[in-house]
Amino acid sequence: MRNVIILGSGCAGNTAAIYTARAGLNPLVIIGHEPGGQLSLTTEVENFPGFPDGINGPDLVMNMQKQAERFGAEYIYGSVGEADLSQRPFRLNIDGEWQECRTLIIASGASARWLGLPNEQKLIGHGVSSCATCDGAFYRDRKVMVIGGGDSAMEEATFLTRFGREVTLVHRREEFRASKIMLDRARANPKVKFLLNTVVDDVYDVSRNLVTGVKLRDLKSGRAWDQEVDGFFLAIGHVPNTKPFVGQIDLDPDGYILTKGGARTNITGVFHAGDVQDRVYRQAITAAGAGCMAAIEAERFLEAEGH
Repeated sequence: MRNVIILGSGCAGNTAAIYTARAGLNPLVIIGHEPGGQLSLTTEVENFPGFPDGINGPDLVMNMQKQAERFGAEYIYGSVGEADLSQRPFRLNIDGEWQECRTLIIASGASARWLGLPNEQKLIGHGVSSCATCDGAFYRDRKVMVIGGGDSAMEEATFLTRFGREVTLVHRREEFRASKIMLDRARANPKVKFLLNTVVDDVYDVSRNLVTGVKLRDLKSGRAWDQEVDGFFLAIGHVPNTKPFVGQIDLDPDGYILTKGGARTNITGVFHAGDVQDRVYRQAITAAGAGCMAAIEAERFLEAEGH
């Protein structure tokens, strides 16, 4: 029987682990199918407070894990296949083995949607990104490309014009899912160029370990061509990692956990932290703050119960 199980080993999960471990709760952290969360896909983090020269993303989350382990947190590899939150203790099936806990912190994050291009995954962190806020500053006076047709794509394209000298937004259709105000804002920006009815077939150049260009294809004419770009940003959405909790925890239509105030969910003793609930900010520092909130809520909950 665990006092607390934490799902996820990104900034949210690791911060929750640090706080609950220091409180003497001996948390068990399930590392998840994306160890380190989305920061593990980022080469350089320049906006996390306390690192004036920046820090490598995987190094940052590993430092957090070491810090939590120093206070007694236990980490195991695995992911949740099934969960029973109908009664306490809560039960989680982790890679075929059932674990029980008095409180649960869900910090399992949200996975970026990718196009599935041949070279896409090989260039993540080397010019391929799913977060303009995180990586945009690396592309000052460079050519960048944004893929998508929703509000997030318009927002990312507009944001990137602060740095890039040219931003090309590629969308496979002529119509957009984006709201009129966001679309109008992007269209009014002279730095944003639109390529409609167009898809990306691949991104280059793996041999140089950096993005140098893309292969594009016009869906109407079938014409294919290469275009030089320095940064390639995906803005086609995220998928929150909440599948095991469907039908048990209140989720919004896209699968994000609905907050009941603070870090609370609709189930007493189950708390949320990070991108699994946050669809707005998605930053390492906000995830860390959310992990702190969830840990304090769990600690106070257990204390009130006499544990």
